[in-house]
Amino acid sequence: MNTSDYNPDFEALLEYLDQKYGCNLIGNKRSSLIRRFQHRMQQLKIDSYRNYLQYLQEYPEEYTSLLDTVFINLSGFFRDRDSWDYLAHKIIPQIIASKQPQEKIRIWSAGCASGQEVYTLVMLLVENLGIEQYLQRVQIFATDLDKDALQQARQASYTENEVKEIPSKVLSKYFEKVKQRYIFHSKLRSTIIFGCHNLTVDAPMSKIDLLVCRNVLIYFNLQTQASVLVRFHFALADQGFLFLGSAENCTITNSKNIFMPVSIKHHIFVKRKNLTLQDHLLLQPNNHQKKAIYPLNSQIRIWQTAFECSPFPQVVVDHKGCLLMANKQGYTLFDLNHNNLGARVQDLEMGQIVNLFTLMKQLHCDRHPISLKNIEWKSDRGTTYLDIYVTPILDQSDSLIAANLTCVDVTPYTQTQNYQGLLRN
Repeated sequence: MNTSDYNPDFEALLEYLDQKYGCNLIGNKRSSLIRRFQHRMQQLKIDSYRNYLQYLQEYPEEYTSLLDTVFINLSGFFRDRDSWDYLAHKIIPQIIASKQPQEKIRIWSAGCASGQEVYTLVMLLVENLGIEQYLQRVQIFATDLDKDALQQARQASYTENEVKEIPSKVLSKYFEKVKQRYIFHSKLRSTIIFGCHNLTVDAPMSKIDLLVCRNVLIYFNLQTQASVLVRFHFALADQGFLFLGSAENCTITNSKNIFMPVSIKHHIFVKRKNLTLQDHLLLQPNNHQKKAIYPLNSQIRIWQTAFECSPFPQVVVDHKGCLLMANKQGYTLFDLNHNNLGARVQDLEMGQIVNLFTLMKQLHCDRHPISLKNIEWKSDRGTTYLDIYVTPILDQSDSLIAANLTCVDVTPYTQTQNYQGLLRN
Protein backbone atom coordinates (compact mmCIF):
# COMPACT_ATOMS: atom_id res chain seq x y z
CA MET A 1 0.00 0.00 0.00
CA ASN A 2 1.26 3.49 -0.83
CA THR A 3 1.78 5.31 2.47
CA SER A 4 0.18 8.41 1.01
CA ASP A 5 -3.07 6.44 0.67
CA TYR A 6 -3.06 5.25 4.28
CA ASN A 7 -5.89 6.61 6.41
CA PRO A 8 -6.73 4.87 9.72
CA ASP A 9 -10.42 5.79 9.45
CA PHE A 10 -10.61 4.28 5.97
CA GLU A 11 -8.84 1.11 7.15
CA ALA A 12 -11.32 0.88 10.05
CA LEU A 13 -14.13 1.11 7.50
CA LEU A 14 -12.66 -1.75 5.44
CA GLU A 15 -12.19 -3.81 8.61
CA TYR A 16 -15.86 -3.27 9.52
CA LEU A 17 -17.01 -4.49 6.09
CA ASP A 18 -14.84 -7.58 6.46
CA GLN A 19 -16.02 -8.43 9.99
CA LYS A 20 -19.70 -7.56 9.48
CA TYR A 21 -20.35 -8.80 5.96
CA GLY A 22 -17.35 -10.94 5.05
CA CYS A 23 -16.53 -8.45 2.27
CA ASN A 24 -12.73 -8.49 2.20
CA LEU A 25 -11.38 -5.52 0.23
CA ILE A 26 -8.06 -5.33 2.07
CA GLY A 27 -6.05 -6.44 -0.98
CA ASN A 28 -7.66 -4.00 -3.42
CA LYS A 29 -5.80 -0.95 -4.68
CA ARG A 30 -6.39 1.89 -2.24
CA SER A 31 -6.50 4.57 -4.92
CA SER A 32 -9.39 2.86 -6.74
CA LEU A 33 -11.25 2.02 -3.53
CA ILE A 34 -10.89 5.51 -2.12
CA ARG A 35 -12.17 7.05 -5.34
CA ARG A 36 -15.29 4.85 -5.33
CA PHE A 37 -15.99 5.24 -1.61
CA GLN A 38 -15.68 9.00 -1.91
CA HIS A 39 -18.04 9.00 -4.89
CA ARG A 40 -20.67 7.22 -2.80
CA MET A 41 -20.06 9.49 0.20
CA GLN A 42 -20.50 12.59 -1.99
CA GLN A 43 -23.86 11.25 -3.13
CA LEU A 44 -24.89 11.07 0.53
CA LYS A 45 -23.19 14.38 1.43
CA ILE A 46 -21.00 12.62 4.03
CA ASP A 47 -17.63 14.26 4.53
CA SER A 48 -15.56 11.67 6.47
CA TYR A 49 -14.94 7.93 6.61
CA ARG A 50 -15.77 7.91 10.29
CA ASN A 51 -19.20 9.45 9.64
CA TYR A 52 -19.77 7.05 6.76
CA LEU A 53 -18.98 4.09 9.04
CA GLN A 54 -21.58 5.37 11.50
CA TYR A 55 -24.04 5.73 8.63
CA LEU A 56 -23.42 2.11 7.57
CA GLN A 57 -23.98 0.93 11.13
CA GLU A 58 -27.22 2.89 11.39
CA TYR A 59 -28.54 2.00 7.93
CA PRO A 60 -27.41 -1.56 7.04
CA GLU A 61 -29.24 -1.38 3.70
CA GLU A 62 -26.55 1.09 2.59
CA TYR A 63 -24.17 -1.85 2.21
CA THR A 64 -25.91 -2.91 -1.02
CA SER A 65 -25.67 0.60 -2.49
CA LEU A 66 -21.98 0.75 -1.59
CA LEU A 67 -21.28 -2.55 -3.35
CA ASP A 68 -23.02 -1.25 -6.48
CA THR A 69 -20.50 1.59 -6.45
CA VAL A 70 -17.41 -0.47 -5.57
CA PHE A 71 -18.02 -3.35 -7.98
CA ILE A 72 -18.19 -1.93 -11.46
CA ASN A 73 -19.33 -5.00 -13.35
CA LEU A 74 -18.23 -4.19 -16.88
CA SER A 75 -18.97 -7.20 -19.02
CA GLY A 76 -20.33 -8.08 -22.41
CA PHE A 77 -20.85 -10.93 -24.85
CA PHE A 78 -17.76 -11.59 -26.98
CA ARG A 79 -15.96 -8.59 -25.50
CA ASP A 80 -12.63 -8.25 -27.40
CA ARG A 81 -14.00 -10.42 -30.19
CA ASP A 82 -10.62 -11.32 -31.73
CA SER A 83 -9.49 -12.92 -28.46
CA TRP A 84 -12.69 -14.95 -28.16
CA ASP A 85 -12.29 -16.13 -31.76
CA TYR A 86 -8.73 -17.24 -30.96
CA LEU A 87 -10.01 -19.07 -27.88
CA ALA A 88 -12.72 -20.78 -29.93
CA HIS A 89 -10.52 -21.87 -32.83
CA LYS A 90 -7.17 -22.56 -31.14
CA ILE A 91 -7.53 -23.18 -27.39
CA ILE A 92 -10.84 -24.98 -26.90
CA PRO A 93 -10.03 -27.57 -29.62
CA GLN A 94 -6.70 -28.21 -27.84
CA ILE A 95 -8.49 -28.81 -24.56
CA ILE A 96 -10.96 -31.20 -26.18
CA ALA A 97 -8.22 -33.08 -28.03
CA SER A 98 -6.26 -33.58 -24.80
CA LYS A 99 -9.18 -35.38 -23.16
CA GLN A 100 -10.54 -38.89 -23.38
CA PRO A 101 -13.94 -39.08 -25.16
CA GLN A 102 -15.97 -39.18 -21.93
CA GLU A 103 -13.60 -37.15 -19.74
CA LYS A 104 -14.94 -34.06 -18.00
CA ILE A 105 -13.95 -30.55 -19.09
CA ARG A 106 -13.84 -28.11 -16.18
CA ILE A 107 -14.08 -24.34 -16.69
CA TRP A 108 -13.87 -21.54 -14.11
CA SER A 109 -15.11 -18.02 -14.82
CA ALA A 110 -13.64 -16.03 -11.93
CA GLY A 111 -15.22 -12.62 -11.47
CA CYS A 112 -18.12 -13.54 -13.74
CA ALA A 113 -20.14 -10.35 -13.02
CA SER A 114 -23.62 -10.58 -14.54
CA GLY A 115 -22.82 -13.61 -16.66
CA GLN A 116 -22.17 -12.44 -20.21
CA GLU A 117 -18.69 -13.98 -20.38
CA VAL A 118 -19.90 -17.24 -18.83
CA TYR A 119 -22.57 -17.65 -21.46
CA THR A 120 -20.12 -16.66 -24.19
CA LEU A 121 -18.00 -19.59 -22.99
CA VAL A 122 -21.01 -21.90 -23.11
CA MET A 123 -21.78 -20.92 -26.71
CA LEU A 124 -18.18 -21.50 -27.83
CA LEU A 125 -18.02 -24.88 -26.10
CA VAL A 126 -21.33 -26.03 -27.60
CA GLU A 127 -20.16 -24.97 -31.06
CA ASN A 128 -17.04 -27.10 -30.61
CA LEU A 129 -18.61 -30.11 -28.88
CA GLY A 130 -22.25 -30.16 -29.89
CA ILE A 131 -25.07 -29.85 -27.38
CA GLU A 132 -25.17 -33.52 -26.32
CA GLN A 133 -21.43 -33.77 -25.63
CA TYR A 134 -21.46 -30.39 -23.91
CA LEU A 135 -24.21 -31.45 -21.50
CA GLN A 136 -22.43 -34.72 -20.72
CA ARG A 137 -18.89 -33.45 -20.33
CA VAL A 138 -18.69 -29.77 -19.38
CA GLN A 139 -18.84 -28.34 -15.87
CA ILE A 140 -18.51 -24.60 -15.38
CA PHE A 141 -17.89 -22.75 -12.12
CA ALA A 142 -18.96 -19.10 -12.25
CA THR A 143 -17.98 -17.05 -9.21
CA ASP A 144 -18.04 -13.44 -8.09
CA LEU A 145 -17.92 -11.50 -4.84
CA ASP A 146 -20.98 -9.46 -5.81
CA LYS A 147 -24.10 -11.45 -4.86
CA ASP A 148 -26.44 -9.17 -6.81
CA ALA A 149 -24.39 -9.66 -9.97
CA LEU A 150 -24.46 -13.43 -9.39
CA GLN A 151 -28.24 -13.32 -9.11
CA GLN A 152 -28.41 -11.54 -12.48
CA ALA A 153 -26.06 -14.14 -13.96
CA ARG A 154 -28.25 -16.99 -12.69
CA GLN A 155 -31.35 -15.47 -14.28
CA ALA A 156 -29.53 -15.12 -17.64
CA SER A 157 -31.94 -12.40 -18.77
CA TYR A 158 -30.57 -9.61 -20.95
CA THR A 159 -31.81 -6.52 -22.78
CA GLU A 160 -31.68 -6.07 -26.53
CA ASN A 161 -28.77 -3.66 -26.11
CA GLU A 162 -26.82 -6.19 -24.03
CA VAL A 163 -27.04 -8.89 -26.73
CA LYS A 164 -26.33 -6.61 -29.71
CA GLU A 165 -22.81 -8.07 -30.21
CA ILE A 166 -24.20 -11.59 -30.69
CA PRO A 167 -24.74 -12.57 -34.36
CA SER A 168 -28.45 -12.99 -35.13
CA LYS A 169 -28.14 -16.72 -35.96
CA VAL A 170 -26.31 -17.39 -32.70
CA LEU A 171 -28.79 -15.27 -30.75
CA SER A 172 -31.80 -17.22 -32.03
CA LYS A 173 -30.03 -20.53 -31.34
CA TYR A 174 -29.11 -19.85 -27.72
CA PHE A 175 -31.65 -17.31 -26.48
CA GLU A 176 -35.41 -17.20 -26.16
CA LYS A 177 -37.07 -13.81 -26.46
CA VAL A 178 -39.58 -13.26 -23.65
CA LYS A 179 -41.31 -9.91 -23.94
CA GLN A 180 -38.43 -7.44 -24.25
CA ARG A 181 -35.76 -9.70 -22.69
CA TYR A 182 -33.48 -12.40 -24.09
CA ILE A 183 -33.23 -15.50 -21.85
CA PHE A 184 -30.35 -17.92 -22.26
CA HIS A 185 -31.12 -21.61 -22.97
CA SER A 186 -32.19 -23.10 -19.62
CA LYS A 187 -30.86 -26.61 -20.27
CA LEU A 188 -27.40 -25.32 -21.13
CA ARG A 189 -27.39 -23.30 -17.89
CA SER A 190 -27.67 -26.55 -15.94
CA THR A 191 -23.94 -27.19 -16.29
CA ILE A 192 -23.03 -23.94 -14.50
CA ILE A 193 -22.38 -23.80 -10.76
CA PHE A 194 -22.73 -20.22 -9.51
CA GLY A 195 -21.20 -19.24 -6.18
CA CYS A 196 -20.00 -16.28 -4.15
CA HIS A 197 -16.20 -16.37 -4.00
CA ASN A 198 -13.46 -13.96 -2.94
CA LEU A 199 -10.37 -14.51 -5.09
CA THR A 200 -8.06 -13.06 -2.43
CA VAL A 201 -9.04 -15.29 0.51
CA ASP A 202 -11.16 -18.26 -0.59
CA ALA A 203 -9.63 -21.52 -1.73
CA PRO A 204 -9.43 -21.89 -5.51
CA MET A 205 -11.27 -24.47 -7.57
CA SER A 206 -9.25 -27.46 -8.75
CA LYS A 207 -8.39 -29.41 -11.93
CA ILE A 208 -9.55 -26.53 -14.13
CA ASP A 209 -8.87 -26.83 -17.87
CA LEU A 210 -9.69 -23.20 -18.70
CA LEU A 211 -9.74 -20.33 -16.23
CA VAL A 212 -11.23 -17.05 -17.44
CA CYS A 213 -10.59 -13.96 -15.31
CA ARG A 214 -10.73 -10.80 -17.37
CA ASN A 215 -9.89 -7.34 -16.05
CA VAL A 216 -10.26 -8.27 -12.38
CA LEU A 217 -6.62 -8.42 -11.29
CA ILE A 218 -6.09 -4.76 -12.17
CA TYR A 219 -8.13 -3.77 -9.11
CA PHE A 220 -5.70 -5.53 -6.72
CA ASN A 221 -2.37 -4.31 -5.41
CA LEU A 222 0.80 -6.09 -6.59
CA GLN A 223 1.09 -8.29 -3.52
CA THR A 224 -2.52 -9.48 -3.84
CA GLN A 225 -2.12 -10.01 -7.57
CA ALA A 226 0.79 -12.36 -6.85
CA SER A 227 -1.30 -14.31 -4.34
CA VAL A 228 -4.26 -14.62 -6.73
CA LEU A 229 -2.03 -15.78 -9.59
CA VAL A 230 -0.57 -18.51 -7.37
CA ARG A 231 -4.15 -19.59 -6.58
CA PHE A 232 -4.89 -19.66 -10.29
CA HIS A 233 -1.78 -21.78 -10.89
CA PHE A 234 -2.96 -24.23 -8.25
CA ALA A 235 -6.49 -24.28 -9.70
CA LEU A 236 -5.38 -25.21 -13.21
CA ALA A 237 -4.82 -28.76 -14.35
CA ASP A 238 -1.49 -29.57 -15.99
CA GLN A 239 -1.44 -27.64 -19.27
CA GLY A 240 -4.52 -25.73 -18.15
CA PHE A 241 -5.10 -22.36 -19.83
CA LEU A 242 -5.56 -18.92 -18.25
CA PHE A 243 -7.46 -16.25 -20.23
CA LEU A 244 -6.98 -12.71 -18.90
CA GLY A 245 -8.20 -9.26 -19.88
CA SER A 246 -6.48 -6.81 -22.20
CA ALA A 247 -5.13 -4.69 -19.32
CA GLU A 248 -3.50 -7.56 -17.44
CA ASN A 249 -0.56 -8.75 -19.55
CA CYS A 250 1.89 -6.64 -17.53
CA THR A 251 0.48 -8.17 -14.34
CA ILE A 252 1.23 -11.75 -15.33
CA THR A 253 4.62 -11.04 -16.88
CA ASN A 254 5.72 -9.97 -13.41
CA SER A 255 4.49 -13.21 -11.79
CA LYS A 256 7.83 -15.05 -11.52
CA ASN A 257 7.29 -17.02 -14.76
CA ILE A 258 4.77 -19.45 -13.28
CA PHE A 259 2.78 -18.96 -16.50
CA MET A 260 4.00 -19.11 -20.08
CA PRO A 261 2.34 -17.03 -22.81
CA VAL A 262 0.46 -18.87 -25.52
CA SER A 263 -0.64 -15.62 -27.13
CA ILE A 264 0.36 -12.25 -25.68
CA LYS A 265 -1.93 -10.56 -28.19
CA HIS A 266 -4.96 -12.50 -26.97
CA HIS A 267 -3.90 -12.62 -23.28
CA ILE A 268 -3.86 -16.44 -23.02
CA PHE A 269 -1.32 -18.31 -20.88
CA VAL A 270 -0.54 -21.87 -19.78
CA LYS A 271 0.96 -23.26 -16.57
CA ARG A 272 4.74 -23.28 -16.74
CA LYS A 273 6.49 -24.72 -13.71
CA ASN A 274 5.76 -26.14 -10.28
CA LEU A 275 5.20 -23.73 -7.43
CA THR A 276 7.87 -23.19 -4.83
CA LEU A 277 7.29 -23.40 -1.09
CA GLN A 278 7.15 -19.61 -0.93
CA ASP A 279 4.51 -19.62 -3.66
CA HIS A 280 2.44 -22.12 -1.68
CA LEU A 281 2.58 -19.85 1.36
CA LEU A 282 0.89 -17.13 -0.68
CA LEU A 283 -2.26 -19.29 -0.58
CA GLN A 284 -2.49 -18.36 3.10
CA PRO A 285 -2.76 -14.53 3.16
CA ASN A 286 -2.06 -14.19 6.88
CA ASN A 287 1.24 -16.04 6.60
CA HIS A 288 2.74 -14.90 3.31
CA GLN A 289 5.22 -12.59 5.05
CA LYS A 290 6.48 -15.25 7.44
CA LYS A 291 9.60 -17.28 6.86
CA ALA A 292 8.94 -20.96 6.27
CA ILE A 293 10.29 -23.01 9.18
CA TYR A 294 8.97 -26.46 8.30
CA PRO A 295 8.67 -27.90 4.78
CA LEU A 296 5.06 -28.53 3.78
CA ASN A 297 3.65 -31.79 2.60
CA SER A 298 2.49 -29.50 -0.16
CA GLN A 299 -0.01 -31.44 -2.20
CA ILE A 300 -1.88 -32.99 0.74
CA ARG A 301 -2.00 -29.73 2.66
CA ILE A 302 -3.22 -27.68 -0.28
CA TRP A 303 -5.90 -30.20 -1.24
CA GLN A 304 -7.05 -30.24 2.37
CA THR A 305 -7.18 -26.46 2.43
CA ALA A 306 -9.09 -26.34 -0.84
CA PHE A 307 -11.69 -28.74 0.57
CA GLU A 308 -12.02 -27.07 3.96
CA CYS A 309 -12.14 -23.51 2.64
CA SER A 310 -14.37 -24.11 -0.37
CA PRO A 311 -17.21 -21.57 -0.59
CA PHE A 312 -19.58 -24.49 -1.25
CA PRO A 313 -20.77 -27.02 1.36
CA GLN A 314 -19.06 -30.38 0.73
CA VAL A 315 -19.33 -33.82 2.31
CA VAL A 316 -17.44 -37.00 1.50
CA VAL A 317 -18.88 -40.48 1.93
CA ASP A 318 -17.17 -43.85 1.55
CA HIS A 319 -18.24 -46.52 -0.93
CA LYS A 320 -20.67 -47.94 1.64
CA GLY A 321 -22.47 -44.60 2.06
CA CYS A 322 -20.96 -43.68 5.44
CA LEU A 323 -19.90 -40.13 6.28
CA LEU A 324 -16.12 -39.67 6.06
CA MET A 325 -15.71 -35.91 6.36
CA ALA A 326 -17.33 -32.53 5.73
CA ASN A 327 -16.08 -28.99 5.46
CA LYS A 328 -17.34 -26.21 7.72
CA GLN A 329 -20.08 -25.21 5.29
CA GLY A 330 -21.22 -28.84 5.04
CA TYR A 331 -21.40 -29.21 8.82
CA THR A 332 -23.51 -26.05 9.04
CA LEU A 333 -25.88 -26.81 6.18
CA PHE A 334 -26.76 -30.33 7.32
CA ASP A 335 -26.42 -29.70 11.07
CA LEU A 336 -23.65 -32.28 11.38
CA ASN A 337 -21.15 -32.81 14.18
CA HIS A 338 -18.03 -34.94 14.64
CA ASN A 339 -20.10 -37.70 16.28
CA ASN A 340 -21.77 -38.24 12.90
CA LEU A 341 -18.50 -39.33 11.25
CA GLY A 342 -18.76 -43.00 10.29
CA ALA A 343 -22.57 -42.96 10.42
CA ARG A 344 -24.68 -44.07 7.48
CA VAL A 345 -25.84 -40.98 5.62
CA GLN A 346 -29.30 -42.47 5.28
CA ASP A 347 -29.58 -42.34 9.08
CA LEU A 348 -28.73 -38.62 9.19
CA GLU A 349 -30.92 -35.63 8.36
CA MET A 350 -29.27 -35.18 4.97
CA GLY A 351 -30.47 -38.68 4.14
CA GLN A 352 -33.92 -37.12 3.71
CA ILE A 353 -32.88 -35.43 0.48
CA VAL A 354 -30.20 -37.76 -0.88
CA ASN A 355 -30.91 -41.38 -1.70
CA LEU A 356 -27.28 -42.32 -1.28
CA PHE A 357 -27.83 -46.05 -1.77
CA THR A 358 -29.12 -45.42 -5.31
CA LEU A 359 -26.43 -42.84 -6.04
CA MET A 360 -23.56 -45.05 -4.92
CA LYS A 361 -24.98 -47.95 -6.91
CA GLN A 362 -25.01 -45.74 -10.01
CA LEU A 363 -21.45 -44.53 -9.34
CA HIS A 364 -20.30 -48.16 -8.96
CA CYS A 365 -21.78 -48.93 -12.37
CA ASP A 366 -20.66 -46.04 -14.58
CA ARG A 367 -18.11 -43.99 -12.57
CA HIS A 368 -19.57 -40.74 -13.99
CA PRO A 369 -20.46 -37.64 -11.93
CA ILE A 370 -24.14 -37.14 -11.13
CA SER A 371 -26.02 -33.83 -10.96
CA LEU A 372 -29.13 -33.45 -8.80
CA LYS A 373 -31.00 -30.24 -9.60
CA ASN A 374 -33.26 -28.06 -7.46
CA ILE A 375 -33.49 -30.46 -4.51
CA GLU A 376 -35.76 -29.21 -1.73
CA TRP A 377 -34.23 -29.28 1.78
CA LYS A 378 -36.52 -28.45 4.71
CA SER A 379 -34.98 -27.72 8.09
CA ASP A 380 -35.62 -25.58 11.16
CA ARG A 381 -34.10 -22.66 9.24
CA GLY A 382 -36.72 -22.93 6.50
CA THR A 383 -36.76 -24.34 2.98
CA THR A 384 -33.60 -24.35 0.89
CA TYR A 385 -33.19 -25.46 -2.71
CA LEU A 386 -29.92 -27.12 -3.64
CA ASP A 387 -28.10 -28.30 -6.73
CA ILE A 388 -26.00 -31.29 -5.61
CA TYR A 389 -23.01 -32.48 -7.64
CA VAL A 390 -21.86 -36.02 -6.81
CA THR A 391 -18.32 -36.82 -7.96
CA PRO A 392 -16.85 -40.35 -7.75
CA ILE A 393 -13.44 -40.76 -6.08
CA LEU A 394 -11.51 -43.63 -7.62
CA ASP A 395 -8.31 -45.39 -6.64
CA GLN A 396 -5.48 -46.20 -9.07
CA SER A 397 -7.23 -49.36 -10.20
CA ASP A 398 -10.38 -47.34 -11.07
CA SER A 399 -12.35 -48.79 -8.15
CA LEU A 400 -14.85 -46.54 -6.38
CA ILE A 401 -13.61 -45.73 -2.88
CA ALA A 402 -15.68 -42.65 -2.01
CA ALA A 403 -17.82 -39.83 -3.37
CA ASN A 404 -17.76 -36.08 -2.91
CA LEU A 405 -21.05 -34.19 -2.68
CA THR A 406 -20.86 -30.47 -3.44
CA CYS A 407 -23.98 -28.44 -2.67
CA VAL A 408 -24.89 -25.12 -4.26
CA ASP A 409 -27.69 -23.00 -2.79
CA VAL A 410 -30.01 -22.00 -5.66
CA THR A 411 -32.87 -20.82 -3.43
CA PRO A 412 -32.96 -17.20 -4.72
CA TYR A 413 -33.05 -18.37 -8.34
CA THR A 414 -35.75 -20.98 -7.63
CA GLN A 415 -37.90 -18.49 -5.73
CA THR A 416 -37.60 -16.01 -8.59
CA GLN A 417 -38.60 -18.68 -11.11
CA ASN A 418 -41.57 -19.74 -8.96
CA TYR A 419 -42.66 -16.13 -8.60
CA GLN A 420 -42.43 -15.53 -12.33
CA GLY A 421 -44.43 -18.72 -12.90
CA LEU A 422 -47.19 -17.43 -10.61
CA LEU A 423 -47.28 -14.13 -12.49
CA ARG A 424 -47.62 -15.94 -15.84
CA ASN A 425 -50.50 -18.02 -14.44
